[in-house]
Amino acid sequence: MVMTSLNAATTARPAPTVGTVPSADPVLRVPPASPAVAAAYFGASLAFHADVYDVASALAADGDPGFVVVDSRSTASWDQGHIPGAVHLPTALIPEQAARLLDPAVPVVTYCWGPGCNGATRAALALAQLGYQVKEMLGGFAYWAREGFAYETRQGGGRRTADPLTAPADDADCGC
Repeated sequence: MVMTSLNAATTARPAPTVGTVPSADPVLRVPPASPAVAAAYFGASLAFHADVYDVASALAADGDPGFVVVDSRSTASWDQGHIPGAVHLPTALIPEQAARLLDPAVPVVTYCWGPGCNGATRAALALAQLGYQVKEMLGGFAYWAREGFAYETRQGGGRRTADPLTAPADDADCGC
């Protein structure tokens, strides 16, 4: 429904013009959606996605974060590094193992390697089809490590220095 509204909103308005010539600006060649349509779209996006910083903050806070984190990668990838406390559930095994490993009353946050991988999206779809409430963690394990959060490997724990291009240099709130 949101996409229908978004398509109608973006195609119903004429392209920005300079005089009588349509804009050559690739950003505005297709005009932005109306504020109401944009609010609906971005609000819906937040229902489907969580970012690394927010997941880490919720996991670090005292008490139950209210969700479980699922690593949807292979065992070899899990062994290379994973989020502490995450449940290892490769996407291909979700249909046969989800009921044994996950409480259907607890929302799930899936992750995979990173932005160039849609494994977390496929895992989220598989879980949603089984009736789980689910969000995908944007950035995946790559951004978890790049932002300097602790991780576990088969050999033990680790933590990298945060990349100042992806995380606050002083460990303060990112301001997002």
